[in-house]
Amino acid sequence: MNTINGWIPSNPIIAILRGLNKASAIAVGQLLYRHGIRVMEVPLNRPEALECITLLREHLPSDCLIGAGTVININQVEQVKNAGGQVIISPNGDTGVIDYTLELDMISIPGIATVSEAFQAYNAGATALKVFPAATYGVEHIKALLTVLPQECALIAVGGVSLANRQQWLDAGAKAVGIGSQLYTQGDSLSQIEHKLTLL
Repeated sequence: MNTINGWIPSNPIIAILRGLNKASAIAVGQLLYRHGIRVMEVPLNRPEALECITLLREHLPSDCLIGAGTVININQVEQVKNAGGQVIISPNGDTGVIDYTLELDMISIPGIATVSEAFQAYNAGATALKVFPAATYGVEHIKALLTVLPQECALIAVGGVSLANRQQWLDAGAKAVGIGSQLYTQGDSLSQIEHKLTLL
């Protein structure tokens, strides 16, 4: 199952749930799911991230992909696997993390910026690449990367991508976008999240 292809539905958004807590994880996940979000990432650089991953995986349907973000070493990969996570998303392209992720039959989405970084990650086995920070490079960078990368490479734009500008990234060839605070900010009530989701 270590490819993102088939997981990105008609609503190609990865929800980045930074600061999600155990008390609200299930309700937040279910709300996002009802609005068509099928891929959810809980960054590990906040408390309770692993517990939230477990809760989301246990309480959301099987057609929802749950994973961790800001994964930077193989110990974290193993922790996410044990928590029930299915995808490893990193800010960088550590080939050791990619190798171990694939060895555990999980999806690897390493962070890349340049063509060289993209090919290094691809040659390590990653077919979904997180262009980060996307806004620093712009939509033309997505187009340029796609002219040289293998067709099976899926680019995901993250960093400075919003609900308002997401379509320009998709039009440029990104298979999906990662959106954080515009969907969920730590401490948001369900009604606040619902209001944000009206922009979908």
